[in-house]
Amino acid sequence: MSLTYWCEQAWLPDGVAASVLVVVEGERIAGIGQGPPPPGAERLAGLTVPGLADAHSHAFHRALRGAAQRGGGDFWTWRERMYEVAARLDPDSYLRLATAVYAEMALAGVTCVGEFHYLHHGPGGTPYDDPNVMGHALVEAARAAGLRIALLDTCYLTGGMGAPLSGAQLRFGDGDAGRWAARAEALAAAYAGRAEVEIGAAVHSVRAVPAEQMPLVAEFSHRHAVPLHAHVSEQRAENSACAEMYAATPVRVLHEHGVLGPRSTAVHATHLTDEDVELLAASGASVCVCPTTERDLADGIGPARALADRGAAITLGSDSHAVVDLFEEARAVELDQRLATGRRGHWAAADLLAAATCAGHTSLGFPDAGLLVPGAWADLVSVRLDSVRTAGAAGAEAVVFAATAADVHSVVSGGRRVVTAGRHALGDVGTLLAEAIGALR
Repeated sequence: MSLTYWCEQAWLPDGVAASVLVVVEGERIAGIGQGPPPPGAERLAGLTVPGLADAHSHAFHRALRGAAQRGGGDFWTWRERMYEVAARLDPDSYLRLATAVYAEMALAGVTCVGEFHYLHHGPGGTPYDDPNVMGHALVEAARAAGLRIALLDTCYLTGGMGAPLSGAQLRFGDGDAGRWAARAEALAAAYAGRAEVEIGAAVHSVRAVPAEQMPLVAEFSHRHAVPLHAHVSEQRAENSACAEMYAATPVRVLHEHGVLGPRSTAVHATHLTDEDVELLAASGASVCVCPTTERDLADGIGPARALADRGAAITLGSDSHAVVDLFEEARAVELDQRLATGRRGHWAAADLLAAATCAGHTSLGFPDAGLLVPGAWADLVSVRLDSVRTAGAAGAEAVVFAATAADVHSVVSGGRRVVTAGRHALGDVGTLLAEAIGALR
């Protein structure tokens, strides 16, 4: 079945154009043109952009929004609160929570999520009858909310450099990388042939995966030609512990053990040396920055501009979901650099929008998404240009530097209408979130 959308304005590969016709057949864009709306075409007001890619998500962290803002502390004290939530989840409650979280993403214009998934097992680390049931819940949640998903199955083996897992961490571990790989192989087999699901891999961090275990995770990525992500240098304390253990930075350790490459993404990459920047860029890896989480956890501001100047692709993630708004993430990349340097104009709006769209999709294993071109996934996100935030703004600058997630009024994801007039097909997402989170308290 063919559908035609008439976009008042659309962001095409060569810039913003008016009166754009997008013909959709099934899940894909069949044609792009310009002209007046033909009979039966669906009108999309404002500026239509490709679907956004949230390249780094921990769905269950959404339960901490607001609840973890009292008092002081740092990343490590926040982490203890996160473990408390992890300890209470089961497959049914995770399905409800993740469905609501992904629906919130869809309302914000996200059509693909990279879920960094390490909550694998039951309390005490006992596997469920199906050891991948928690992963299945996340895939089911994404499809219910209308998103594609790169489920980045995460290897998590130690509770710190050389320390055993304890407490809620026991739910994360498989014992060693070999057993992780066996479970991940079964998960990948379950979704073979599912174009909307990518089963990728992740090394949680140098503190959670001993260096000698990393090559098996990289091998899984190479064998299946899927994304391989890792948390990298989010905290100075992580770098110090890594230097004590390996006499090297986290980036150097990942490089020496085969984790870095064109399908790799370094998440955060906040505290890097000049050599780290060169190693990441030379490997062809992407770097996913998560500014709203990095400021929420007092992580710091990473060298995104220097990485991009060396050729590393920059992508965006909402991470802990302190905020779910990829426009906010995009402009924060520029605004944080202004604070750090005292200068403006580090990034063009179009480059930041590309980070939120095509670069993010590519890093998640969907290189045929994030662009409004024939053959791409039919992801259309329409943003109001007449709200109190966007009125008077134009071009890519309107969405990157003026709009918020609240200005998204229509979302088509893989040819499926998910959001209409600012309302998700599942109904009141606020109520879904409140019920799912309330059940965990």
